[in-house]
Amino acid sequence: MKLTILGGGGFRVPLVYGALLGDRAEGRVTEVVLHDLDAERLSAVSRVLAEQAARVPDAPAVRPTTDLDEALRGADFVFSAIRVGGLEGRADDERVALAEGVLGQETVGAGGIAYGLRTVPVAVDIARRVARLAPDAWVINFTNPAGLVTEAMSRHLGDRVIGICDSPVGLGRRIARVLGVANPGEAFIDYVGLNHLGWVRGLRVAGRDELPRLLADPGLLGSFEEGRLFGPDWLRSLGAIPNEYLHYYYFNRETVRAYREAEQTRGAFLRDQQSRFYAEMRRPDAGALTAWERTRAEREATYMAENRETAGAGEREAEDLSGGYEKVALALMRAIARDERTTLILNVRNRGTLAVLDPEAVVEVPCLVDANGAHPIAADPLPGHATGLVCAVKAVEREVLSAAESGSRATAVKAFALHPLVDSVSVARRLVEGYSAVHPGLAYLR
Repeated sequence: MKLTILGGGGFRVPLVYGALLGDRAEGRVTEVVLHDLDAERLSAVSRVLAEQAARVPDAPAVRPTTDLDEALRGADFVFSAIRVGGLEGRADDERVALAEGVLGQETVGAGGIAYGLRTVPVAVDIARRVARLAPDAWVINFTNPAGLVTEAMSRHLGDRVIGICDSPVGLGRRIARVLGVANPGEAFIDYVGLNHLGWVRGLRVAGRDELPRLLADPGLLGSFEEGRLFGPDWLRSLGAIPNEYLHYYYFNRETVRAYREAEQTRGAFLRDQQSRFYAEMRRPDAGALTAWERTRAEREATYMAENRETAGAGEREAEDLSGGYEKVALALMRAIARDERTTLILNVRNRGTLAVLDPEAVVEVPCLVDANGAHPIAADPLPGHATGLVCAVKAVEREVLSAAESGSRATAVKAFALHPLVDSVSVARRLVEGYSAVHPGLAYLR
């Protein structure tokens, strides 16, 4: 079975390959094609993968290429993990937004819109190529903003593109751990929303909802990351546990202030950190796997550091430093390839799951997965406060898609202006000007 990874020179690719090495079942991946526009990054990551595979019999063969059509042709699965503009672009997204006093995070607020505007045209081109060169392939989208990009690709690939994110899984795992659930894999997580904008409303074990027990116990609520991040009182007010990214909405002013006061933005930190790693890989004698593991450990430990500092949430738990999105991706791939039925929280077309959104809107919900793909499970309506946020952000996503399709600068301004974390037409206009000045990928806006 052939797996193609787009963005194959990306830093997190070894997580995926490492997970593949532990899969010894029939119908497993035998060939991994890495595609990237940067041959030097491809070479660096290929060295890491070679060291990972050194002692593993029958490890999947790895083939790097800079030819996109070659990479896609005949693929059974395509993992899309591209970053249009690179980490330099992410750092620019943050810098331009913060100069206007608004959030520049890569998936939330102004930064997410800027990233989406330059990513959607590239993702659409990839989707069209997949439809032509590998029409039977399943596309698993890692590319952020994951919900927005998945929806853009679904207009050309239908239900054969599925978006993934490890945030809901990690949240469910932490809740289950705090509640003492012996086997978290047997718990059903009632999670509903959009990517990076969802809530856990229940956690059922053997048909019993254990979440009310957590919400009623201040000690338990304050014992895990989201409890410390949001505070027990606010979680009890919501009657749910929000995805960590909702901290940007519920504590927006505090977060923006912390980001503006930080010595370096997250994107700039990762840009510099990964530049050092790839520079080290230019030395033939460098231990590739050791260097990668050291860099990854630092990356994971500093994740959302400004938010945790603002909330006084402390350091990340050791259990949350081991990654997770690659496990979701491989569980999804196995379920489809082998018809191993399972339930996963995924980004898929709504199909009536949330009545307030149309059927084509991509939502993040629990899905039953089998050989025919991912099927969203019917969900109870969201409460009013959550419905308002979901509808507002989905409206912004639709304006981003419209701007990317039409090239309309006015529509891009509308997307920024309508976002709850921008809330100013004047700021929106300046953001479009600022982003257009630093991103060649936005030259299509007229």
